[in-house]
Amino acid sequence: MQAKLWLSCTVLVAMVAVSTVNAADWGLKKGNADLKSAGPLAFGPDGILLVGDVKAATVFAIDTGDASGDPGKVSFNIKSLNEKVADAAGASSANVTINDVVVNPASGNVYISASADGKAAIVRIDASGVLSQVKLEGVGVAKVALPNAPEDKVVGEGRRRGNARDESITDLAYSDGKVLVSGVSPNPDGGRPLSTVRELAFPLTSADAGVNVEIYHGAHGGLENFSTVRTFVPFNIDGKPSVLAGFTCTPLVRFDVKSLKSDKPVRGTTVAELGNRNRPYDMIVYEKGGESWLLMANSARGVMKISTKDIGRSEGITAPVGGGGVAGQTYETVTELEGVVQLDRLNDTHAIIVVQNEGGSQDLATIELP
Repeated sequence: MQAKLWLSCTVLVAMVAVSTVNAADWGLKKGNADLKSAGPLAFGPDGILLVGDVKAATVFAIDTGDASGDPGKVSFNIKSLNEKVADAAGASSANVTINDVVVNPASGNVYISASADGKAAIVRIDASGVLSQVKLEGVGVAKVALPNAPEDKVVGEGRRRGNARDESITDLAYSDGKVLVSGVSPNPDGGRPLSTVRELAFPLTSADAGVNVEIYHGAHGGLENFSTVRTFVPFNIDGKPSVLAGFTCTPLVRFDVKSLKSDKPVRGTTVAELGNRNRPYDMIVYEKGGESWLLMANSARGVMKISTKDIGRSEGITAPVGGGGVAGQTYETVTELEGVVQLDRLNDTHAIIVVQNEGGSQDLATIELP
């Protein structure tokens, strides 16, 4: 997810400013980014890449040395992306999984996190479409481990069997001098892990224990504190720094950033129910036609163009939404975008998408924002 995009009207997303500060001035020290895994990605200022290492429950900040360029002049059309990522990482294409794809807003270059032959890899695509592995040794780096992270252990039975460490970090974003991280933390009562949002000081000098977040899930007709944030965007609503978060099955929930400093569970405002049996993959916010929109890629319900009109209203969904129905913010399905599993904003008029094809291959392309 790309942080800090300015929008007009009442919805404002902060833009990562290109400055003359370099990574060393942010306190990054030369060393090795010893990733155990490479998961969610985001960019901070000055080409600093943020990497969620899910297996280590740690967030890294890595100096890419990639702090200038012209995203407005970049366009991509790369077939068989997963095979090309494997080649760049020196791995077998059968043993490569792409985990996240983001655009560096300072340059327009694309960065990919992957598992390659069981090892963490970061691959860059430059403006000419050339792929190369990002150097992780002898670079400016900082890291912070998440306190109160779930144990790396498979527990439970049947459908509940799983390893909560795999959801220690589900998404992250840089906003207003801090890094927000979604994921789960252990339940002190021994039940299902709790949905949690953490705030990290930038450049990763400390992390709080996080706040447990709960939502009213209209499709399920009740409150939930275990439903995990899958993707989110930070932005200002009516002058208030906020987070808009997508959950499985598919509530869209608004949180006031100030509320996330609480030492007690925080309940968000459910602004939309977008249909059950669905998982949101990625989302961005952009402006077109004088209005602000949210673009969300989903597992079962395609790509949605969601209106942000009146999204700051105080009331939310607090009653059941039956039959897998929808409620709240209106949306339209972008029917020409099929199989999208990753997306990010490239510039004011275009985005990049990754499309999953039948047979397993993936393609990366530039599209005009709908």
